[in-house]
Amino acid sequence: MTGLFLINILMALAWGAVSGSFTAVNLMFGFVLSTGALYLIREQVGTGSYFSRAGKAISLAVLFIYELVLSAWRVALIVMRPNMNLQPGIIAYPLTVDQDFEITMLANLITLTPGTLSVDVSEDRKTLYVHCIDVPDPQATIDDIKNGFERKILEVFR
Repeated sequence: MTGLFLINILMALAWGAVSGSFTAVNLMFGFVLSTGALYLIREQVGTGSYFSRAGKAISLAVLFIYELVLSAWRVALIVMRPNMNLQPGIIAYPLTVDQDFEITMLANLITLTPGTLSVDVSEDRKTLYVHCIDVPDPQATIDDIKNGFERKILEVFR
């Protein structure tokens, strides 16, 4: 996949050279054109998985934006309540992802979502400790992460 992405970028640069314009808009247009060209010849050069993974990566980005908006709304409601009956806590999240970049991506997605913060990873890299501003049901939070971010990360990178 990385090789095809590099080819896609090189084709976009070639488009910039042919058109004589290296503006960001023109290079993005060249990237879209080269993506279309690679898609047309996907069966001949075996690029089908490239487009499948790209779709899954877009799905992960959409999930992140959805979770970002939803959790920002939840935190805003918590802050605006007259009585802050919070149940903050640190949960021990059992990791399914095992590669460093997958763990880092999961931890960053959790940290970037309002109301949660990745605190630490265990020495054996099997547990991620997450602080939550309000966690009345720790198992529900674990299930949300497992069926959301972690599942999507596994789909994209495996």
